[in-house]
Amino acid sequence: MLDIELFVRHFLAVYFLLIGVQYSSGALGLWRRTGISHIKYGPKGSRTWWYRQTFNAFRAAILGIVLARVAWPLDAGLGIFPVLYQPAILLTGVLALIVSFGLIGYVHSYMHQNWRSGIDPDKHQPLLTEGPFGRSRNPLFLAIMVGQVGFFLALPSVFSLVCLLAGMAVLVGQSYREEVTLTNIHGQAYEVYQQRVPRWL
Repeated sequence: MLDIELFVRHFLAVYFLLIGVQYSSGALGLWRRTGISHIKYGPKGSRTWWYRQTFNAFRAAILGIVLARVAWPLDAGLGIFPVLYQPAILLTGVLALIVSFGLIGYVHSYMHQNWRSGIDPDKHQPLLTEGPFGRSRNPLFLAIMVGQVGFFLALPSVFSLVCLLAGMAVLVGQSYREEVTLTNIHGQAYEVYQQRVPRWL
């Protein structure tokens, strides 16, 4: 148990650090290539702006916690669930995080320059309906949700449960706002797409 627990503890620290580096460097590279910011917060004070602020706050908290617990015994303050803090469950969480990482990378690569973090009101953006978008209208959000569940399983605690619930709420809310925008931009084409492809699975 000790070896697996230490492995998962260090895995989480490295994983979330690399996620942050990958996300930031990817957005910076696209900006340098296209001259367009691919991160869209929406108008200050809007619902989507608050979704973004909430997501960023939890992402920063997660990174801080997983890095700090490598060196300091923070688990008592996180509200660990002992019944779930078992090797098989921790490793299942690790597997879910790896699957999430792969799915996110695949969808990002599929979208390429069309990827946006947030809602882009640009009417020239194409409507993606094939590939992963032919199976789900929100494949990227689904991949992120897999990772959120994986984090909870890899660190089953009150802290990670709050992160999971908040993250799910933000993604569901954001998906509705994005669909309103896409309907306004693409009109009937998006309505036909909605009838053909489910929101999630």
